[in-house]
Amino acid sequence: MSGSSDNKKIDTLKWADDSGSFKRQESQFRNFISNSPNSKFKPEVGRYHLFVSLACPWAHRTLIARFLKGLTQIIGVSVVHWHLDSNGWRFINDEEEKQRKGSSDVSFGTREPFYGFDRLRQLYFKANPNYTGRFTVPVLWDKKLETIVSNESSEILRMLNTEFNSLLPSEYASLDLYPEELKGRIDELNGWVYDNINNGVYKTGFATKQEVYDKEVKNVFEHLDRVEELLKNNYESSNKYEFLLGNSITEADIRLFTTIIRFDPVYHQHFKCNIKMIRHDYPHIHRWVRLLYWKIPGFNETTDFQHIKYHYTKSHVGINPHGITPAGPLPNIMPL
Repeated sequence: MSGSSDNKKIDTLKWADDSGSFKRQESQFRNFISNSPNSKFKPEVGRYHLFVSLACPWAHRTLIARFLKGLTQIIGVSVVHWHLDSNGWRFINDEEEKQRKGSSDVSFGTREPFYGFDRLRQLYFKANPNYTGRFTVPVLWDKKLETIVSNESSEILRMLNTEFNSLLPSEYASLDLYPEELKGRIDELNGWVYDNINNGVYKTGFATKQEVYDKEVKNVFEHLDRVEELLKNNYESSNKYEFLLGNSITEADIRLFTTIIRFDPVYHQHFKCNIKMIRHDYPHIHRWVRLLYWKIPGFNETTDFQHIKYHYTKSHVGINPHGITPAGPLPNIMPL
């Protein structure tokens, strides 16, 4: 394997610890692109590249921000294949590349454009030959220094929001997904949404003991109820607020959207989060997610339901050993 002789396997069957609970690892690359004088990573056109999975909600955050901030011509993107196996994420192979020739469809992934690597793990070992963590997406790659800037999606989201503004037209530079006057409320909202909804569906789906599942699934829906009440109060206020914190999109909307858009097609059945469905039981969340998907450029364009459904149902063999992908619910998202 080029890039490293490491043959470490990932146990894609074992996501829970001995208590039966899902534990998410901390990201290990935590550098920051900045214009500050002593910055190692300066914002530059064409210097940085995102490696993502269209299935991963954490990577999806960064794709939405890249689109909203007008960075599609400044930061390139490569997409891993939807299948995750014991060697982690892979890029498409020669045969799959031939099938893609003449098509702009990247549903099933792209090639790795710089080194001809077969696996995302090879980029990790190129950045750090002694790397010992998981090989996660997104990866923000620095082509100049040939290393990983960050693999922490929340911090990549913040970089995309502010650090390239000097390179952008005013219409994009002026868009602030983390405005000063809302930072406290965004942080508070992100905190409980992440732990109880974004990560809550994983804690539910990967639970290996009944009592753990019972606790986690109840918690997910208690917090979806909380979001529903928030959006209900916003929409029924005199200002008729459309989004989580007013009539402007913030990173809080982006971070919640990537879980909600996957909820009915995947988390409801695959992760057994099936007490309720968004489309039938949460009218205000349903209105909000459809508004983002159908009316706000950047949300629809970065959502690939086929990639999403194939990844979860055919990669998690501990949950779905025969790899059958359910046909429904249809449609993947309801019309507005």
